[in-house]
Amino acid sequence: MSRNKSRKINENAPKKQPRTKKQDRVVAGKKQNSGNKPGSRHDEKQIQQTQSGAARAKDPRHGSKKPVALNLPAVKPVEKKPAAPKMSDEQKLLKLEDDPRLNSLLDMLEEGKTLNAADQSWLDKQLTEIERLMERLGINEEDDLEHVMKTTATSDDDLLEKFESGADLLKDYQRKD
Repeated sequence: MSRNKSRKINENAPKKQPRTKKQDRVVAGKKQNSGNKPGSRHDEKQIQQTQSGAARAKDPRHGSKKPVALNLPAVKPVEKKPAAPKMSDEQKLLKLEDDPRLNSLLDMLEEGKTLNAADQSWLDKQLTEIERLMERLGINEEDDLEHVMKTTATSDDDLLEKFESGADLLKDYQRKD
């Protein structure tokens, strides 16, 4: 059988709070009458009443009243490139002569192929730069050709003679120690 619950309140049951009027009730957690009114910082009447004459003249809470221009001309930021160490003329010349694009274009010219206008102008610019650097260093094409001819051997006998003279130099060096 099920148990019947009664709705009667006995002495041990929790008691109800007595009724209070609406105006007497205080909402828990809400602070009443604390702080300044909203917008009190900008209320000039209230500021003038609370401050003395010297402070009334300049209020630090109020910023400058000076108008600000909103449309300034656009200024592009200047990018500074890191300063690279300056190369000597000899280093510049070696760098230009070792350029793979320059070498490939010169090879194409030697094969008899024609270059487009952009490649031809770039090649001309590089060659004039090389000539300018060679003049500054005092290097002539004739001197360069003579040096190449001296260093390259014309026959196998010259190569063998060069090898043997190197061997003699090595023996002399070993004897000194």
